[in-house]
Order: sequence, then structure tokens, then C-alpha cells
Amino acid sequence: MRIQRAIPAASVVGAFLLLTASGGAASGPAGRDAAPRALGSATPLRLARLFGDGMVMQRGARVPVWGWATPGSKVHVTFDARSDDATAGRDGAWRVTLPAMGLGGRHTLTVSGGSERLVVHDIVVGDVWICSGQSNMEYMLADARGGREAVASAHDSMLRHFKVPRSWAMAPESELAGGAWAPADSAHAGEFTAVGYFFARELRAKERVPIGLINATWGGTRIESWTSAKSLGLDSSVIAALVARDRADEEAILSGLRTRIGALPERDEGMAGSRALWADPALDDSHWATIPVPSIWESAGYDGMDGTAWYRTTFELSADEAQRGVQLGLGMIDDSDVSWVNGVEIGRMEYRWNAARRYDVPPNALRPGRNVITVRVEDTGGGGGIYGDSALLYVQSGATRRPLAGSWRFRVGAVSVSLESRKSQLPTVLYNKMVAPLADFPVKGVIWYQGEANADQMSDAVAYRKQLPAMIEGWRRAFRNPRMPFIWVQLPNYMAPAAEPGESSWATLRESQHATLSLPATGEAVTIDIGEAGDIHPKNKEDVGKRLALVARTVAYGERGAASAPTFKSLTRRGRELVLSFDTSSPLVVRGTKLGGFAVAGADRRFVWANARLERGKVIVSSESVADPVAVRYAWSDNPADATLFATNGLPVTPFRSDSW
Repeated sequence: MRIQRAIPAASVVGAFLLLTASGGAASGPAGRDAAPRALGSATPLRLARLFGDGMVMQRGARVPVWGWATPGSKVHVTFDARSDDATAGRDGAWRVTLPAMGLGGRHTLTVSGGSERLVVHDIVVGDVWICSGQSNMEYMLADARGGREAVASAHDSMLRHFKVPRSWAMAPESELAGGAWAPADSAHAGEFTAVGYFFARELRAKERVPIGLINATWGGTRIESWTSAKSLGLDSSVIAALVARDRADEEAILSGLRTRIGALPERDEGMAGSRALWADPALDDSHWATIPVPSIWESAGYDGMDGTAWYRTTFELSADEAQRGVQLGLGMIDDSDVSWVNGVEIGRMEYRWNAARRYDVPPNALRPGRNVITVRVEDTGGGGGIYGDSALLYVQSGATRRPLAGSWRFRVGAVSVSLESRKSQLPTVLYNKMVAPLADFPVKGVIWYQGEANADQMSDAVAYRKQLPAMIEGWRRAFRNPRMPFIWVQLPNYMAPAAEPGESSWATLRESQHATLSLPATGEAVTIDIGEAGDIHPKNKEDVGKRLALVARTVAYGERGAASAPTFKSLTRRGRELVLSFDTSSPLVVRGTKLGGFAVAGADRRFVWANARLERGKVIVSSESVADPVAVRYAWSDNPADATLFATNGLPVTPFRSDSW
């Protein structure tokens, strides 16, 4: 599953902060090492996993080719007509470097040593982009809005994708856990990162170069996991102590589940072969536990539990409604479900953790009076259960919709505890295994979509102001490219709009992201208008990709005049009004009938909604209740739904505040 729910900062990351402060240390595992460090005398010849059929190499850069062989053995490398030789070192590692190349393909790489020979076919030279972050970057094209159509029409052999497997290590490693290159065709594109695909499609149309995407993502992860130990200021003793504490937390989780459930069942007693025993409408479920729906079961007392669980509730119908049939909304389900009404299966989805369930129930499954809903949920890791916006849970008959959110009966079917997802929360571990092995491979740049897992608490949102630039500079050091383009997605709008102006950790994290533009060769895509209030995984990934591509055209390709999001420049006082100026590549306009999203405050620091109007490219704000305004904020909330100031190029004005309160 890829629910964007980080492990609470008070547990794993909180422990990290305590250890960092105290200098505590303990022994711990060295991590999983997929790369050889002390190879035997008969090590098979092999290439690093990035070197495979259909790969993309970075144009204009000297590209190292590396791998492993028997220590001391000779390795001969041929790339088209170029040849070079290397000798495997004591650890078996060997390397040669290809000269910088211009655009082109299709090339062949041959590596031979002794009687062994490896051949890599269909290599093209273009631009390679790393796509990294948490689940909104991991989100697959097939699941995005318009994704099915995009997959069906995908036929671009010069757009290619490499998925780095989810993996972690306690120290930097030299090899990836796996992965293979795939072309953007209908057989493969559905599993591409959706944001990355739309980003690359835009660049392909504009720049006319082959594009390779390296997808290194893991849902629900914090920025600390993607940051090197050096950038975090950690030494090995702190990491070891953190691992030891995490092990203790795992034991506590198992103990808690046993206390709540008893012996952890390995077999789902609700099923007898293909028969769903617990879907029987006559079943007495009065002894079952209850659980709030919607909610993630790991947040409702079943922390750390994976496996299957059953949900039951009832609804009432008139005879006329039962004859016509109804539609059931069963919310979002992590990961898979089979659903019944009165023992009749009415729908199922597999591994669609980000899809709302809407099932039509035929009259033959219904009865006048009491009807029983049963949902069997299977979760493969982290989260689990029926979650999302309560408005997605309903029974609808004609125009009448009745809510189903509330307390449901709940019973665990089978438990398969997997605590692997907790490892992804540890500082440095994803960098060590999913980024460090890429560092010798030249790339054009990085697109980054992460921050949700660091936005729940104000202290985390403030800390992000230092964490993001530290991570970027650490990656640039590792890639030996101090101006490697790095472009991120500013957090979209999410959750309910605020009734009154106030503080917002999401707005603060957006500000922390925006402040990172002080680093050279950086950029951000503003997305406060294309999120979803009820879904942390907005399905519109196409506009996100397009906006990233617009930024890349300036930051990475040096294009002058590419569209950009307007930003706040300055303010002046004019009586009871504040006059705001903006830096923008296009004229400002109001989307809709009213200019909203502005709040003003006086010296008392109490913000109130402001009246705002657009005059000759400037915004004039005021409030009858603030006689002496000194500060203004715009789009300063989790979901600034009323922020309607845009440029004529279609991009929203970047959220801002003039104060530092």
C-alpha cells in the first residue's frame, strides 16, 4: 500500500531527534548490502543494474560504466566502436568512463571478461531525470485522471522509465536492489510515475530529446529518510542507536496486537475455500469489535497490522427503493476489497488503495427493511482499512443519499505483520539504498514531490526550511554537480478550507519550500489549485507534470520567457489599504467572480479576511475592522480554496505572507 501516512514523529523520528541531542549509541544491523564488498575468487561478471537494455545515458556528460568481476581479472568494454579496459579491484569493482556524447541511438554496450560476455542493447543518449519523493510522485499513471487514455495512446520509444525498488540500508551502498528500463508503450506506461510521465511528455514535445526517468520513490516517507548522514550531521553510532530503538518499538507493536487480538491468526476463518462465511447476513456479529469508518485501522488501535479484516454495517430501504436498486459508496480502501450486500457479491478491487469504491447494487441483492453490508479488506503493508472523506461513504437511491460513515463492526481475519514500512522512516536509509547507488550516473536533474509527511506538525514544517536545502546540497555533492537542477512540487491544497484566517502547517511548509529557491538552479511548481480537499493523493497529475516541465525549461534548459507562477514582491501602505506588487511573467487576472484568499492584520497580529481588488496589475487589500493594517497573507491555509489570483498563463500566484510572526 502507499497511503501517505508517515509513522508519527514522536516515535521513529522523535527518537532520532532525542538520540541526536543525547549522543546515545547502541549496536544495530549494518543493513542489507546488495553490492559486493569482499568478493570471492570466482565472482560472475556483472554490470550495475542501471546498465540494461533500453537504458538512457545523459548527453554531454562523461558516463562511467561500472560493475563487478573476479578480483584482479581484466574487463574489456566496448561502446559501439569505442573500447576500453579495466581491472577488477580487490573488492571486485571495475569501471571505465565513456566520453561525452551527443544525442543519438541506438547504441550497444558490450562487456567481456574471460569466457563471459554481457551485451546491452538499444541504448539512447538524451536527458535523464530522477523522480523522487513520496506517494504523489510514486502514484502510477494508470491510476491518474486521464491515465487510462494516456496509457492506451502511449507509443514513445524515446521516453523510458527505470523503477528503483523500495529498499533501505543503514550505510551508503553501491548497487540498487533491482530495476529495469521500460519504454513508454501501452504495455509498460501504466506503471510509470504519473507526474514523471506527464513531465517527460511535455519535455519530449518541446526539447525533442530522448528522456529517461529514474523513479526512486516510497509513499509516506519523510525528507530525513532521503537525506545523507553527512547532511543530517549524524554519525554511525546515532544511526545504530536509532535502529536499536526501532527494534524495541517493533516488539512493542507485536505485543500490542497480541494483547488486542490474542493469538495472531494466520488463516482467515471468515473464508471456507471460496465461501465467504462472514458475509452471511444472518451471522451474529454482536460480539465483534467496533471501529470508526472511515479510518485507517493502524490509527484505530491495530498499529502495525497487515493482512485481512472484515467490516459489517446495515442500512434500511423501502420496498420501492429495494426494487429500483441502489449505489453504495464504500470510501477509499487500502489495498483490496471484496464487498457483499446480503451475502451477494456486488464488487471488488485489487490493490487500488487510491480508488473510491462505488458499487451498483441490483434489486436481487436487496430487500425491504434491513440490509447488511460486508466488506473484506486485504492490506499488504502499512495503513489498512476503509479510509478517506466520510462523504464517500453512502447509500444512494435515486436522488436520496444516506451517509454510511460511523461505527462499523470489525473482526480481524488473518494477520501478516510486516514492519518493513517502518524502516522507511529512519533517517538516511532510503538515500543509502535508493539514491547513493545512482550518484555516479550523470543526470540532467531531479524532480521532487514530497513534504506531506513533514507537514502534520508546525515544528516539522518550520524545520523543512533547513532540511530541503540540506538534502539538495547533499545530493549535489554526491553527484559531483553543484548546480544540478532540482525542481519540486509545492504542496497542493488539501483538507477543508479554513473558516477564519489562522496558522497552517501546510502553508508553513509551502513557505519553507519556497525559501529554498535561494539555492541556484532550483524551481518549484505551484499547485494550490489542483489538489483535492478529501484526498491527499489528487488525481490530476497531468497539470503537475506540465508545471514542472515549464519550470525545467527555465531552470534546466535555459529558455527565456517560459511561463512562471507570479510571486509577491512588495507592499506599500495607503491609508487603510495595502498595495501589493508582484513579479510575474504574465498579467494578473481574477479567476471567477471574486478576488479572495487575502487576510490582513494590524499591530495586534490578529488576521481577518480582507476585501481585495485588482487595479493595474496591483492588488489592493483592506478590512473595515483593521484601521492600521501592517501585514498581509495570501492563500495561507491547508486548502486555500478561495485563492483566485492567477496569471493569464494559467498559473496561480504563489502563497505568501509579508510578516514573519
